[in-house]
Amino acid sequence: QVQLVESGGGLVQPGGSLRLSCAASGFTLDSYGIGWFRQAPGKEREGVSYISRRISTTYYADSVKGRFTISRDNAKNTVYLQMNSLKSEDTAVYYCATFYAYGDYVRGRFQTWGQGTQVTVSS
Repeated sequence: QVQLVESGGGLVQPGGSLRLSCAASGFTLDSYGIGWFRQAPGKEREGVSYISRRISTTYYADSVKGRFTISRDNAKNTVYLQMNSLKSEDTAVYYCATFYAYGDYVRGRFQTWGQGTQVTVSS
């Protein structure tokens, strides 16, 4: 069964850190680019970061640049999103999804989505 499973979310105080994981099963994750997205209540889904296949080019939204780091561990078939200096506005459900190429990412063509993991930043 082809699926992505996110984990690592939780409740953290402002300024704290979390590491999200996106684990793949049923396929090899390094054959795809992986995007991280988030959606807060009442807001549209936002692209947070991605890492491309092959050469692992990375991208970060301006809102997270310098605070979040995306990486992949092919041996574990997992992509990570390290989130530091968290702010209340980072509160959202975070999802990962697969895509083939940058054009697919831009056009919203994703093959597989995870179920999401909740991140809550609050004191």
